[in-house]
Amino acid sequence: MSLIKINSVMTLLFLLGVSAAQADTLRDPTRPGHGAVAISSAAADIDTSLTLNSVVKAEASSYAVINNKIFSLGDRVQGVTITAIDTISVSLSDGRKLTMYQAITETKGN
Repeated sequence: MSLIKINSVMTLLFLLGVSAAQADTLRDPTRPGHGAVAISSAAADIDTSLTLNSVVKAEASSYAVINNKIFSLGDRVQGVTITAIDTISVSLSDGRKLTMYQAITETKGN
């Protein structure tokens, strides 16, 4: 091989090695910044607040959607029993009463 071809190949290999080394030092822009704290999914699932999303009240049975899950009378939510289901509220055995957001329960003209 001629000296020019050898120099060209060596230069090319050197540049490839340098660019690969630089790529290792680049920061991934999708990674959280320094000081970010990871929260385990088990800790994120534990939420003590209860939100009444909706109520379906029929003649024979009633259902309440609390934290996007369906419950009926006597079911337990986070260790508390549902004692009553009304048209806009749910009573719990620990004395709490969950009420739907007021704008949802209001009707036009009132």
